[in-house]
Amino acid sequence: MRYLPLTHADRGEMLSRIGASSIDDLFVDVPPEARLDGPIAGLPMHASEMAVEKHMRRLSKKNLAAADAAFFCGAGAYRHHVPASVDHIIQRGEFLTAYTPYQPEIAQGTLQMLFEFQSQVARLYGCAVANASMYDGSTACWEAVAMAGRVTKKKRVVLSGALHPHYAEVVKTMAKFTEDEIAGAAPSLTPSPDVDGLVSRIDDQTSCVVVQCPDILGRLTNLQQIADAAHEKGALLIVVNTEPVALGAVKSPGEQGADIVVGEGQSIGVGLQFGGPYLGLFAVRDPKHVRQMPGRLCGETVDASGKRGFVLTLSTREQHIRREKATSNICTNSGLCALAFSVHMTLLGEKGLRALAAENHRLACLAADRLAKVPGVSVLNDSFFNEFTLRLGTDARDVVRKLTGDDILAGVSLGRLFPNNADLADGLLVAVTETTSEEDIETLASALEGVLA
Repeated sequence: MRYLPLTHADRGEMLSRIGASSIDDLFVDVPPEARLDGPIAGLPMHASEMAVEKHMRRLSKKNLAAADAAFFCGAGAYRHHVPASVDHIIQRGEFLTAYTPYQPEIAQGTLQMLFEFQSQVARLYGCAVANASMYDGSTACWEAVAMAGRVTKKKRVVLSGALHPHYAEVVKTMAKFTEDEIAGAAPSLTPSPDVDGLVSRIDDQTSCVVVQCPDILGRLTNLQQIADAAHEKGALLIVVNTEPVALGAVKSPGEQGADIVVGEGQSIGVGLQFGGPYLGLFAVRDPKHVRQMPGRLCGETVDASGKRGFVLTLSTREQHIRREKATSNICTNSGLCALAFSVHMTLLGEKGLRALAAENHRLACLAADRLAKVPGVSVLNDSFFNEFTLRLGTDARDVVRKLTGDDILAGVSLGRLFPNNADLADGLLVAVTETTSEEDIETLASALEGVLA
């Protein structure tokens, strides 16, 4: 017997209350081409469990796994080596089953882990306070924009043209509901970011400037000039970082004047996982902004006996008493992914992180030098960490497709990221990490020589 807690009359009353004529009205924002109009093609309607397992295995064999290819994809999701001990620890029952502590003070181990995680993120970002994580980097980016609006009481948001386009789209989508004005820009294939051009777009109505570093083309930016220009106009500087390993080698955004630093934590402790779940990081440089932060914050205290303990210090979210006055409607944190991040970071330590960053950069330099020797290929960047942009002189999407047939995942084409910008079509974003071998680099270079000949 099916469990249907709501009757037809109940559903009709709910729809009437919100002004919807039918359940279909709730899906009008989903493009028609993305909606299912019937059963999923290729899946049998009825089958035994064993038959379904065999069918799914056949489907899975169509995937080309990162570990089975010469892998150079990045653009916000990076393949790094995750020690086996990380997975072992996060699968312990006391962590794996503790989705979120609804009676938080009872879960002292979970709270301590989140407190340690916050401390690691704050130090990594050069900030005073970090929260207990968010869903992913893109939603953290929007939450930073919303927070800047609350702090400055302004509604104009300046986005760098070199911000990851998926992050920019999330900001634009959410801004439809807050009436913020989003001043975006197109990226330009120049060796260095156009800092002067970005600064010229900041005015007295600007609430924040959003900059990515390293940016979507892999370029590094001196953030201090942007911070000074934003602060002069009463705006906040939000810095997005999608590759936290880079912060083992470059100066932290907080040290360069960023007011809010957000990003994706997937690189540390979390595998690629077909795109998720991932881990949003969020920190602020000035403690006075702590009550405007979204999400949850864990704090250290002492109990009635004077012993060290941990508490959920702030949780001004809509599920609790704040309701419509909540700083965010993000209801929880990515607890298990945050634990994986914290375990991996603890295993690395500061010395290990710096060594990992140095190895990433060394291999990336080797790759850039070798690929620049391929006839018809040029390296765009004046600076980079472990990711850089190639100019191929032809549509990079075609090149990527051809090389995939040879088990080479050559990178992410800019034409895929920016499909409406023909000027970027010959750009290929190449990422190199410690998992990339010198043999992989030579394989890619030789393949490019063959395809571009």
